[in-house]
This record gives sequence, structure tokens and C-alpha cells, in this order.
Amino acid sequence: MALVIVQHLAPDYASILPELLASHTRLAVHEASHGTPILPDCIYVIPPNKTLSYERGCLYLSPPAAGQRLPIDHLFHTLAHGLGKRSIAVILSGMGADGMLGMQEIKACGGMTFVQDPKTARADNMPRSAIDRGVVDFVAAPERLPLLVAEQCPSWQSDSQAAGPAQSDPQQAMREIISMLQQHTGNDFSHYKPNTLNRRIERRMALLQLENLQAYAAHFRANLQERDLLLKELLIGVTRFFRDTAVWEYLRDVAMPALFALYPAGKALRAWVPACSSGEEAYSLAILFRESLLLHQPAGQFSLQIYATDLDDDAIQLARRGVYPCSMAADVGAARLERYFVAEDNHLRVSKDIRDMIVFATQNIISDPPFTRLDILSCRNLMIYLDTVLQEKLLPLFHYALCRRGILVLGSAETTGRFSNLFLPLDKKNRIFIRSDSASSSRTLEFPLRTQSRSLLTIEETMPDYRKSLEYQTDQLIQQNYAPAAVLINSDGDILYISGRVGKYLEPAAGKVNVNIHAMARAGLGSALNTAILQAQSGVELVQVNDLQVDGFGTPHHFHLTVQLIRQPEGLQGRLLVVFTEAPQPKARARRRASVSERELMLEQELEQNRKLLRSIQEDMQIALEEVKSGNEELQATNEELTTSREELQSLNEELQTINAELQAKLDDLTWERNDMNNLLNSTEIATVFLDGEMRLRRFTSHATALFKFIPGDIGRPLSDIRSELEYPRLLDDAAKVLQTLVFAEKRVHSRSGRWYRVRIMPYRRLDNVIDGIVITFIDTTEIASLEARLQQHLE
Repeated sequence: MALVIVQHLAPDYASILPELLASHTRLAVHEASHGTPILPDCIYVIPPNKTLSYERGCLYLSPPAAGQRLPIDHLFHTLAHGLGKRSIAVILSGMGADGMLGMQEIKACGGMTFVQDPKTARADNMPRSAIDRGVVDFVAAPERLPLLVAEQCPSWQSDSQAAGPAQSDPQQAMREIISMLQQHTGNDFSHYKPNTLNRRIERRMALLQLENLQAYAAHFRANLQERDLLLKELLIGVTRFFRDTAVWEYLRDVAMPALFALYPAGKALRAWVPACSSGEEAYSLAILFRESLLLHQPAGQFSLQIYATDLDDDAIQLARRGVYPCSMAADVGAARLERYFVAEDNHLRVSKDIRDMIVFATQNIISDPPFTRLDILSCRNLMIYLDTVLQEKLLPLFHYALCRRGILVLGSAETTGRFSNLFLPLDKKNRIFIRSDSASSSRTLEFPLRTQSRSLLTIEETMPDYRKSLEYQTDQLIQQNYAPAAVLINSDGDILYISGRVGKYLEPAAGKVNVNIHAMARAGLGSALNTAILQAQSGVELVQVNDLQVDGFGTPHHFHLTVQLIRQPEGLQGRLLVVFTEAPQPKARARRRASVSERELMLEQELEQNRKLLRSIQEDMQIALEEVKSGNEELQATNEELTTSREELQSLNEELQTINAELQAKLDDLTWERNDMNNLLNSTEIATVFLDGEMRLRRFTSHATALFKFIPGDIGRPLSDIRSELEYPRLLDDAAKVLQTLVFAEKRVHSRSGRWYRVRIMPYRRLDNVIDGIVITFIDTTEIASLEARLQQHLE
């Protein structure tokens, strides 16, 4: 693990955080530089006036963006896209809402999120913003956070390591989880894409430190709260204002003016934003409509009613409030902020006239009725999480909901697929379509959206009535008496399901129960069966071996063998179907003629099949060997680069140590020189004051406190602000004149206490001959003045 620390720093602030951290940890601490490779057990600190980003194992620096600076959000954004579920975000005390949006992206990518308990924070704005957004996995005091992060580190392994021990049937566990979730929430997630489901469930497993899916299913079964937490995990709420700027510009400049031209003046347009999450996209659409009206000024006044819906009721509540962190200002822009937002308690609220354009509601787009007679339908980045079956149900629904010439807006990775006849592209690049008047659309629509759920636990639980039906009993009768015998096996050969009578081909082996097909194959089947299974697993979809013979119950039995690798449906993917088809018995005369030559022919065919299989295996091994060699060369090159980098770092470290020693020696010299100077000035008993070019106090000797009411805190204050005991009102005027002419001045003045001083004002000259202020000395001449007075009296 490596740590990257980002602070909010003033542009000209010289941070000493690396030195402070180095004195409290055994880890190597570095100030990040451009292109720094991230090494384990190292700490990297952002330098001042820079933005830090991550890409391909390295840190990169760039100048800060103009306007509001959000360095933590920027780093989290690059970590989410670069490391995905291996990224960890930690937010500590700080002002504003920086880090909240980036933490949301890290959570969406499967990473872990931690924040300091706001009760322990000196400035709780940043932790509280992340908590309010609902993107935090753990909240704890600062001293507890390192332990929590360390406990989660084992979960960030490679996929092969994280998979843990082999599970007997993870698909069954997944179906059980989806079914229980549907019973608890009423929402069916069986048509979420498997990768999305797996990724979100793996996050929950990592948080709970569970090793496999079956352990999580057991926890899920016993814990109702976990069902709510998984639902929140699956409701991915990554959104922001004006996401993909080109899409919004096209809507404002082209699509909306086309609607204005299509309808009569005063038309009330309707829009629907399904899966709106916390409302940013719906508000963006409302603002854009207002901008389009101002820009194009259509004849008559148009209005827009927006319906924004989402499955997540908490997100809808946030959207209704219309309150967002100040960090979103960069997405909106200064002009829109001023016109459409109001500042409230370190947050920004959408103005009331924009909020009044939108109706927010909780809705399940799959089971609840859709909004209709729509002019605009913006469903962006929902279908990327759904499988093809559900996507093909939604697109006809959208066609039904839109008016003639209505506009459909999809996400950048979404298309209309095989329903291109329902929607014509307006801007193909930005995924903006217009509804076509397809005659087939009404036949395509099916609502409510009925789908075959994959969450069914077992056939017995979901089809009790069907088992008793006439159709089912007939199917079973035909299958048992007339269909060929077949078995379903996994990649290891374990039998998962038996159809028909397979006793002629398979028999249990003596000893411990073993349902592996290789162990149960009768004599005469084993070699051909092994070869056919290997061929199917090597990529041949359908392998057929004809004219095989086994001795079943003492009688020779002839059959054909078929082995098929299953690719569809998804629940059986990767498994093998082995089918035994009976072959007619050869006639007695033919059997007599089929002597040694027939046996030799069969052996030759089997040998040729084995040769082909062997060649295929050799080719695979050769390819694998080449890949291993290539990988080894890459590792060697990487190792050499790391060695070189290590030597360079060691050299730099030695140089830094040398420079540090030199600096320490110079610091010691400066300390001695300063001590000497202080002793010299104090020994002269001359009051001395040092001013900078702006007549601000830079330094003074102890004797000067008798003439000015100096305290140590006065350093940096204008001398004019400090009370003086001298009767010398033109002191600063004379000092300014000396600074201008560089000619010293000398005067004799007295104090309010009656003492006399000779004041000398001289320019402060540095070693490089640069004038950098004023030096004023005050020599006590009271005794000399007294002697002069007595001498004058004596002379008179």
C-alpha cells in the first residue's frame, strides 16, 4: 500500500509536511513530482500550487485550474478510473466539500471510502459533506482510521486471489441473494448485468470480510439490514451537473429550437428524466431550457414541465431539496451560479423558479406506469447496467412515451440497438435521437415489462402448478421414454443432472461414492469420452463420435456419443452436455464380417482423434510458453527499470543527506553569528531599530524599549502605530527621505523624561548592495549635554 496526501495549501506556502511526517513514521516520505512512480510503503505529499493526478502507476503534477480549486476531487477522480476497486479514499478535517464528488466516483467503482468523525474534526465541512451525500463506508475518529484501513487491505488483491477457495455453486447463491432482495424490497435485480451485480456484492463482501458468495448469502439471509445496504449499493448514483457538455450544447442550440418551431406558441412541453439520482441532470435540463428560450426567443412563451424519477427514495429527497455542495460550482460555471443558484450556509441551492419546473417522484421504471405525451426523454447511463433482455423492453417503452418527433437522449455508451427503426439519430455522436413513426412500434411494446427472472431459486419453488399440468407430464413421459439419455457435467466431469436412462453407459464405481463421469464410464467408453470432452473444452462446440460399443449387463450395446460445450443460457455457460444416442445393432452376418479389420479401423480413428487433440494441446502449450517468455522478458525489463530507479533514488537520497548536512552546518554558523550580533548590539547599550522599506518594524534591541513601547508581537507593524517617548515628530519623514536619497541623517533630540539622544538614520544595505530598509540608532548623550550646559555656565 502507498499513501498520497493532499492538503489545501496557499499557492506561495512552503510546506514542511514531508519533514514532519518523516520524523513520525518509518515509511519513506516524498514530495510528489511529475511522473513519480508509486512504490509500496511510501508516502507522497502534494507540493503547493499544484494539482495531483494518477495514471498507470505514476503521479503527475499540473497547474491548478482557474476558479475554484478542488485538488482532492481531482485526485480521487483519477484514482477511481485508474485503480477502480483497489482505490481507498480518506477525508479528514477541512472546510468546504472538496473530495465528496471524487469519493462518490471511487465508491461507484468499488473502492473503499473512509471519513473522520465530524465530532472530532476541527473543521467538519468536508467529512459532513461526504456523509450527507451517502458515499461513506466507515466513519471513525482519526486514531481509529488507520486500523480500519489496514483491516480492509487484504480485500484488495488480484481477482484470482480474491476469489478464494472454489465454491460448489456460486450461481445458486447469487440467485438466492437476488430472490431475497426482491422479496424484501419489491425490486427485481435479476436483469442487472452480472458484472455490475458481482462488483457491488464483492464490495459488500470485502467490507464484511467474507470469503465467498455462499458465506455472504448466509449473512444476507440472517440480516435484514444487509438487504437495505445492498440495495443502496446497487442504486448507483454517479451524476453531476451538465455531464458531457457537448450533449447539453446540442440540446440547447439545435434540439430545443426544433421543438419551438414544431409547436404553436404557448405550448407546455413535457420531459421525463428516469433514474435521476440526486437531481443534477433534471436541474441541468431545466436551466438549459431557460437558456434556450433566452438565446432563441421563440414567438410566444413556452414552458417545460419535467418529471424526474428514481428508485432510490433517499436520492429523491435530496433532489427535492435542491441543495448541493459548493464543489459543484466548477461544473456549473460562474454565470449560471449567479443566475440560477442561491448561497446558503456553505452550500448552493437551486433557485425556486427552477425547482418549480420539476416534479420529483419515486418510481420503478420496470414495473410502474411510464409518463406519456413527452417531448423530451433523457435516460442517460441507466441501460449500461441492465442486460440485453431488459434494454429491449425499455426502448419500445420510450417510443410509446414520446410524442411524435419527441427527443430521446441516451448515455455515451448506450445505443438503440435493434430498435433503430423506432428512433432516428439527430446527433449520433452524442446519442441524441428523434422518435420515428414506426408502424411496428405498437406491436413491439409490452407493458408492464414482463421478463423471465433469473432470481428463481429452484424449479420446484417456482413451478408447482406446472409440474401437475398435462403439458409437463407429457413432456416428462416423452423425455423418459423416447429422448436420448444425457448428462450435464461441469468442467471437472462432475455430474450435475441426468436425463433419461444412462445405466447402459454409466455405472457407479465400487468404494466411496463418486459421481464423476470419468469414474462411472463403462468399459469401452472411457477413452472416447475423455477425448471428446477435451476437444469440446479446447473450443470445438460440438464433438461427435460414432459407432461406439459398451458391454451393458453382459450384452454388447452400440451407440453414438455427442459432447457439446454450452454457451447459452448464461446460467449453464461453461458446462458440458453429454448425449448417448442408441445405434442400430449390426446383423449377425455383418457382425461376423466385422472382425479384426473393423477393430483396427476403429482404433485408427481413435488414434487420429488423439493425435489431433495432442497437436491442439501442443499448440496451446506453445502459445502459453511464448506468453510466459514474453511476460518474463517484461518482468526482467521492469526489474531492471526498478533497479535503476532504486539506484537513482538512493543517489538522490545521498545527495539530499549531503545537502541537509551542509544546510545544518550553515544553520549552526548562522546561529553563532546571530548570537554574536545580539551580544554586540547589547554590549554597546545603543538603542537600535530596524525598519523595512514600508517603515514596518523588522527588529529592535532591548535598549530600544525605553524609547518605544515595543513588544515581540510588534514585529511587522508600522512604526507609526507604536507610541514613542521621543520629542521627534518628523522621525518617519526623515527616515523616508534617507531611504529616497540614501544620505544618512543625524539629529539631536530629547525624550519626555528629559534625556538627550543623538539619532542617526542610515539606509539598510544588504551584502549584495541592495537597499532593503532603514537602521535607526539612538545614542544617549544626556551626560554630555549636562557637561556642555555646566561648561556654558562656567564660561558665562
